[in-house]
Amino acid sequence: MNVNILYVDDEPHNLSAFKATYRRLYNIFTAESADEGRVILDKEEIHVIITDQRMPKTTGVEFLASILEKHPDPIRMILTGYTDIDAVIDAINKGQVYRYIQKPWMEADLKINIEKAYEIYMLRKENRDLTAKLLLANQQLEFLLRQNLLS
Repeated sequence: MNVNILYVDDEPHNLSAFKATYRRLYNIFTAESADEGRVILDKEEIHVIITDQRMPKTTGVEFLASILEKHPDPIRMILTGYTDIDAVIDAINKGQVYRYIQKPWMEADLKINIEKAYEIYMLRKENRDLTAKLLLANQQLEFLLRQNLLS
């Protein structure tokens, strides 16, 4: 499993701890701001995005909502040390967030959530691929049918 994870957090020690914990399991990309995160998303195929909710310029929800149109595929998670129900609702509605996780995270729980998120990513990709193949097969069948009707 070659999972590319983008972790966005304005606190460098959180980024370091995350990278140290999961670097042997996943390809970790880190960013200290939403802007840095966007740069990485433009360059790399990211499967899972994990972002802190409370950051100075842009909240995690705002960041996730802002990238939806250009980067709809990555599965999104928010980490936060605060329990703010409005932020949770915003995250689900605006940022299409898969999980909302409390800080400090539990290593094993976060690993399970990352693996489930990647599984969803791959299932959605497979679904898109199969749908494209089905559309192509239908077009080919329609072409053959029209040729048979004309001959």
